[in-house]
This record gives sequence, C-alpha cells and structure tokens, in this order.
Amino acid sequence: MAIHPIADKILTWYGQHQRNLPWRKTRDPYRIWVSEIMLQQTQVETVIPYYKRFLTRFPNTRSLAESSLDDVLKVWENLGYYSRARNIHAAAREIMTKWKGKVPGTMEGLLSLPGLGPYTAAAVLSIAFGGRVPTVDGNVRRVIARLLPSASPFISARYRGASLP
Repeated sequence: MAIHPIADKILTWYGQHQRNLPWRKTRDPYRIWVSEIMLQQTQVETVIPYYKRFLTRFPNTRSLAESSLDDVLKVWENLGYYSRARNIHAAAREIMTKWKGKVPGTMEGLLSLPGLGPYTAAAVLSIAFGGRVPTVDGNVRRVIARLLPSASPFISARYRGASLP
C-alpha cells in the first residue's frame, strides 16, 4: 500500500524529531493505558516522573487493582485532575474482574472502562495492539489544519491556515 505524500512527510519529520519517552519503549497495554491517562491535560515533561513512579509502585493491573484508592491518590498527588486517578483505579478493578486481568483489546471493551473515551481507547488499541484505529486529538487537528487548511471543516478556526514552524 502506498503512503500518502503528506503521511510520508509527517513520518519523516517524526523519525528525525521524536522524543525519547518511556512509554514509547513498550507495547504493554497497561503501560500505554497509564501513559495515555496521565497525558490527558498534562504536559509530557510533567508526566515522565509520575509515570515512572506510578509504574514502580503499581507495575501491573493487579497491583493497581489490589491497592487502596488512597495509595493511588498519594502516588498521583500533584499531577492534578484526580478523577483520572479514581477512574484508572476503578478501571483496573474492572479489568481484574470482568476481563480476567487483561486490558481489553477491542474498542468496545476499552470504552466500557471508567475514564476511557474514544481517543484514549484508540490510542491504546493502535499503540499496544497494533490496531489501525485513527486517533485524532488537538495536536493532530493542528497538523491537519496547517497542511490542509481548506479540507478541515471539523477543525476549529483558530488552527486553520496557521503556518508550520
């Protein structure tokens, strides 16, 4: 299958400029899921130490599910948006009971978990499971708006026509 010229340019740029991030070194669905939840509304540089600390304390779904919510909130402390911590804890418990300890590998399964919306589910599916699922967030919209300003009615006006750095 041929790659679209724009996709080729984006992949080339990514190959030259990608950051060395800990969650890019794994395909473990649990670790990808944790990173995606932490990255919601939080800058990458802020997330890195929390991600490492969280996985040291809760290295897998079982350890997270078996912990108390107070323990989870303590490790999450100062990362903000504490509903994410409550949801990830509840989702881990549900994964242990409903999914036999395995992070679901389907969109339907992931969307059934507390705190997972379409973007996060798609990201986990594509990164951890190799699924061909589009993940469109604000960053993707900005890139599309800069590359294809006339073909992006779903993109907010503030992104249309902005020039690439």
